[in-house]
Amino acid sequence: METKQTPYGFGVRVAAPHQEAIERTGAALKEQGFGIISTIDMQQALKKKLGVDFRPYVILGACNPPLAHRALQADVGIGLLLPCNVVVYDNGDGSSSVEAMDPEAALGIVGENSLVAEVASDAKARLRTAIDSLSKRADG
Repeated sequence: METKQTPYGFGVRVAAPHQEAIERTGAALKEQGFGIISTIDMQQALKKKLGVDFRPYVILGACNPPLAHRALQADVGIGLLLPCNVVVYDNGDGSSSVEAMDPEAALGIVGENSLVAEVASDAKARLRTAIDSLSKRADG
């Protein structure tokens, strides 16, 4: 399993073509209480707006309603940082990468708000579980 970690997110490389990786990602997120509330096709958008070719790449807006509700109760302006973005892109070799934003990094800019920090920690754990499960499904 090849993993990726950045200051703003984490992910895995899966042995699955792009569309299959999107479907697996949606199912894995659903198992952790997330729904996909938006899908942005960057390949299509870049072609339409700039006339440039780009690899298959989608941004999924993942939302866990109970967590979103808790976060909004703690800070009504937190909606500016929602939903949790998950990207799925084609690596050009039959595999795909799936990466999720790190909610602790994103929501950490809020400052000292323990309720928001709890939500971010919970969301991160759920996203990590979903992302990690993708490599297990693809490999085994």
